[in-house]
Amino acid sequence: MDVLTGRALVPGAAEGAVLYSDEPLSFWGGYDAETGEIIDRRHPLAGHTGTGCIMAIPATRGSSTTTAVLLEAIRRGTAPAAFLTRGPDTFLALAAIVAGQLYGEAPPVVSLTPRDFDALRTVSRARLDTTGAVIPT
Repeated sequence: MDVLTGRALVPGAAEGAVLYSDEPLSFWGGYDAETGEIIDRRHPLAGHTGTGCIMAIPATRGSSTTTAVLLEAIRRGTAPAAFLTRGPDTFLALAAIVAGQLYGEAPPVVSLTPRDFDALRTVSRARLDTTGAVIPT
């Protein structure tokens, strides 16, 4: 597969397993910041752990409380290493930007076109660079 190039909403580098879903995820009530487990039992990724992975979700679902849950996961070290989305997601970007200010670390957030996001369906591992490039590995 070719390199996918997205728009780095929050630049950074990361590498890891890709945890892909074509369903939006609410972090409020859907992600356990203490363990990193996806706890929304109706979500296709329920039971998976997001810690250290490259999470590919089309968008977040729900309220701005998603940002608070994600900030807590970043503080605890249970957050995904990076986020890939289908178009810009302000809640993920806000959490990453604030985490950078508060904790000195921020997971990259890269917005992909719908076509490139859907191509991730078959990618098991990837590397992100600071330009927004997603390199399947």
